[in-house]
Amino acid sequence: MMGLSRKFLFISLAMLVVVTLSVVHEPPEAAPKPDPKPPVDAPAYAPTNEPVKVGWHILASLDYRTGKPGEELAALDGKIVKVPGFAVPLEDWASSVTEFLLVPYVGACIHTPPPPPNQLIYIEMEKDKWAFLNGWNPVWVEGELKIEITKSVYGYVGFTITGKRVYPYEY
Repeated sequence: MMGLSRKFLFISLAMLVVVTLSVVHEPPEAAPKPDPKPPVDAPAYAPTNEPVKVGWHILASLDYRTGKPGEELAALDGKIVKVPGFAVPLEDWASSVTEFLLVPYVGACIHTPPPPPNQLIYIEMEKDKWAFLNGWNPVWVEGELKIEITKSVYGYVGFTITGKRVYPYEY
C-alpha cells in the first residue's frame, strides 16, 4: 500500500507541475512613467480659485539683510496666499481693525523684542473690509502677498498682504 501512495503522490505532483507550467503568465502592463519635470512654461503655482497655503518656513527664506527671497518665495510675490498666524493689532487691543501685523507665534511683539522681518507680515485689509480679531486665537489671512521690507511701530516687516479675508484658524 505504501508503494501506491508514493505513486499517487508522484503523479499528483507531476500533474501540478505540468498544469503550473502550462499556464501562460503575461507580464503586467507597465504603467506609463510620469514625467518628473513639469513643462518649462508651466507656472510655479497654477492659477486656481484657491489661495496658495504658505507656511512660515517659506517666508523665512527671505534674506532680510539683502531683501532677496528664496526661489519658492519669489514665485509667490503678487499671488493670492493663505497664511496662518496670530494677529497683533496696531491699535491698542482693538478687535475690529483694518490693519495689523501677522506673526508666527502668540505674543510676538508684545513686551518682547519683535521677530525678524521675515517673520512679520503687515496686513492692510482691502477697501471697506474689516478684520474681526478674537484675542489670542490664531487666524488664517488670505490676500495678495508682496515681498517688501517696510517699517512699522514694531520694527521692520518683510511682507505685506492686502487682506481679502481673515477667519479663525482650523486644521
